[in-house]
Amino acid sequence: MRQKKRPVGKFMMAAAICFFYLPILYIVIFSFNESKSLTNFTGFSLRWYLHMLESHGMMSALYTTFSVAIFATLISTVVGTVAAIGISSSRKIVRDVMKQINDFPIMNPEIVTAIGLMLLFITFQVERGYTTMLLAHIAFCIPYVMLSVTPKIRSLDPNLADAAMDLGASPFQALTKVVVPQIMPGIISGALIAFTMSIDDFIISYFVTGQGVKNISILVYTMSKRVNPSINALSTLVILIITLVMVLVNVLPLVAKKREGRDELTPRRMLVPAVVALCAVVAVAALFSARQTDANLPYAGQTLHIYNWGEYTGENILSDFEEETGATVVVENFDSNEQMYIKVVNGESYDILVPSDYMIQRLIEEGFLQKLDYSLLDCWDKLDENCLDLSYDPGNVYSVPYFWGTVGIVYDTTVVDIEDLEEQGFNIFLNEKYKGDIYLYDSERDSFMMALKALGYSMNTEDEDEIQEAYEWLVQCVQTMEPEIVTDEIIDNMAQGRKALGLVYSGDAAYIMAENEDMGFYLPKSGTNLWTDAMVIPANAQNVELAHVFINYVCDYDGAYDNSSYVGYTSPNAEVMADLSGEGGDYEGINAYLPRTDNENDEVFVYNENTKKTLANLWSKVKIEASNAN
Repeated sequence: MRQKKRPVGKFMMAAAICFFYLPILYIVIFSFNESKSLTNFTGFSLRWYLHMLESHGMMSALYTTFSVAIFATLISTVVGTVAAIGISSSRKIVRDVMKQINDFPIMNPEIVTAIGLMLLFITFQVERGYTTMLLAHIAFCIPYVMLSVTPKIRSLDPNLADAAMDLGASPFQALTKVVVPQIMPGIISGALIAFTMSIDDFIISYFVTGQGVKNISILVYTMSKRVNPSINALSTLVILIITLVMVLVNVLPLVAKKREGRDELTPRRMLVPAVVALCAVVAVAALFSARQTDANLPYAGQTLHIYNWGEYTGENILSDFEEETGATVVVENFDSNEQMYIKVVNGESYDILVPSDYMIQRLIEEGFLQKLDYSLLDCWDKLDENCLDLSYDPGNVYSVPYFWGTVGIVYDTTVVDIEDLEEQGFNIFLNEKYKGDIYLYDSERDSFMMALKALGYSMNTEDEDEIQEAYEWLVQCVQTMEPEIVTDEIIDNMAQGRKALGLVYSGDAAYIMAENEDMGFYLPKSGTNLWTDAMVIPANAQNVELAHVFINYVCDYDGAYDNSSYVGYTSPNAEVMADLSGEGGDYEGINAYLPRTDNENDEVFVYNENTKKTLANLWSKVKIEASNAN
């Protein structure tokens, strides 16, 4: 019986190894991909490694990740070890209380700890950035060190330190030469756990950071909408660093042991090579992240703070702007207009924001934006007139378009009949021919827009009966069609043809169609959302002149081309739009790239607080109905 089970055991082990290591192998292979595709290997290239090394943001994130991890590990190990030794000498009631206090942060949900630390820094008006991230990492690493060290202390003879002092040792010598060597395995274990926790942390880091300081986890998160292939290169580099450290920790001490004829490996011989290697990584990352600027450049020494959507800038635009002006650009990213709004309302200072149309209207009405200085702008004649002077900002007094587009249906041309689309429009999401083969977008604005347009109503309606009818339309959809409600994962999923159709933004559809020639994009005649994301300057901006310089740069041909060709969304620069969609352009033949401007049923969202709350509540009910249906 045992021999019959062995092949099964070996198979399970092999399957487990494949499960864990195949994704890593996939990342390594595609880090050498010539194109931006994450699914189609088009040829060997070191393009993304070069881009990674040239990216100030990526190398800065690498430096932040490992430097914070090293400092947090060293400090938390010392503090945690001393605390554990001190507590072990206290009365039982004190030990029990401290044990509960120490265990609480470990058992507490990480999100609660993150919010608590964030509120602490806000309350004491501590500017969030590298220092607050380091302090937070030290705070959540200390309990893990104490948890590892305490059992080792308990296993010691309580009279050991007294015996050492009776033999002439000072208290400090008794601690360092007698107690610490005995508990060194626990200290090393705690340090390794602390280092791992720091390297891996995202949630706490995300809430306590600021001023554009990011570790690798935050950097990857901000690219979750459409993963930058250079992230594969960065991930491969991290894998290489960890592998190198593991080799140094395990192999070099064995070599030294063999040469010197030692029977044991001392902790110093195990850890010193690893620490040296990690310090070398930090030094190299710091070297690449540091940028030398010409002091004679017009804005040398100045810093521009931008708050933008994640993965919403071109491949080289920021580095080129820094090189041309001498300024330093610090970019922070948000996931939604509402998240951006909260930070602005709380008084956080940025020089440029890139919100959507309806949010710009709200910010204008509530006095959070300042008017543009037209004497500092020379970009207006370069922009397409169809994305100017829209209802959210008549006359473009406060905003300059950044990207624009529509919301439509991306579909698999080998599965979906174009006649169904032309006849039914958005009502195709009720066609049971495609049951279980559709995506809905997890956004109350876009989903209710689809439902209202399918019913022939305005997407800005305030009529309660029309909104209720749209709600019932969506309920019918989720109850009968078994849709999958997603957000940005629809991009890669549709690029791989996993569903027949879905609701997407035109820029995402352009990317999907560029990745998969079987995909098409359709805009129903009943109308859709004509959206714009635009650059605005907050009322509390610190560097207004440089903000205008950046706006001009983004709207100029080179900046606009880099932005649009890389991200995939439509540029407001008329010449760039024509070149990218024309013969030989990146989006030649891709109708999703060119926004529709000749349909009278297309609308721009108007901000209405009461309607927004109503739609949000109804959309939550729709998702509950979807969960019940599944």
